Amino acid sequence: MTDQQWLAERFEQERPRLRAVAYRILGSVSEADDALQEAWLRASRADTAEVANLGAWLTTVVARVSLNLLRARKTRGEEALDVYVPDPIVEAVDETNPENETVLADSVGLALLVVLEALTPAERLAFVLHDMFALPFEEIAPIVDRSPEATRQLASRARRRVRGTARVPDAPLSEQWRVVDAFLAAAREGDFAALLAILDPDVILHADGGLSGLSHQARGHEAVARQAAMWTRTVVTVRRALINGAAGLVSMRDGEPFSVGAFTVREGRIVELDFLVDPERLARLDLRMLSD
Repeated sequence: MTDQQWLAERFEQERPRLRAVAYRILGSVSEADDALQEAWLRASRADTAEVANLGAWLTTVVARVSLNLLRARKTRGEEALDVYVPDPIVEAVDETNPENETVLADSVGLALLVVLEALTPAERLAFVLHDMFALPFEEIAPIVDRSPEATRQLASRARRRVRGTARVPDAPLSEQWRVVDAFLAAAREGDFAALLAILDPDVILHADGGLSGLSHQARGHEAVARQAAMWTRTVVTVRRALINGAAGLVSMRDGEPFSVGAFTVREGRIVELDFLVDPERLARLDLRMLSD
């Protein structure tokens, strides 16, 4: 086996974890895959003979590439969108993809990724690498061009932001489905009182329509209930789906994806709804597993 073949084999062994790192930094499946491709090109051209810990070294390479992509996105002004929901990972209810298990480990739900979008690129990378993948600050610091202590502060600021705003589900999947089904039934029947009962008083809705003009945000159970009642007037076919491992819904209209939505359930009520309704991004999702 040549050195290049050995490196390729090791890279493939590390791919699931590296993809998880890239996805959590970028919040985009396609960009995560692009980051891995670029990381492999860099690794294949580098002299790795003296690398003591190849897994850690590859993590650093992927993190650098991902940070560059994230900074480029910010420079282009893409954060100027009023509402941004990261790319969801969609799976059929009765069939999970082993390729996504590492990516979605530790309940990396859409609600958490929405919060991460509000961080600076350096804060997001420091938080992801340290809090989610246990990399020491001494290894993260060179990636963000900071001292270890300054990098620690980046992660600390990010952690406070996440703890203060991230909605984390506390219900098992069976309970999530009970609540989501009740929400859907109430919305279809136009039962406003039932909607209010299933929605937390401080519920928040994020709907990302991209440049289509469909983006909106609503807070409070009355505002979200009104939005739900309006949504059901659209002629769509609704299917259950796992969205980043949690209970969710995929809506189709005229055979085309109309929306992908994730629900965060706590104490028997919905505390957050995150919907992607951007036609361009929806068209890039692979939803074949949901076809009849």
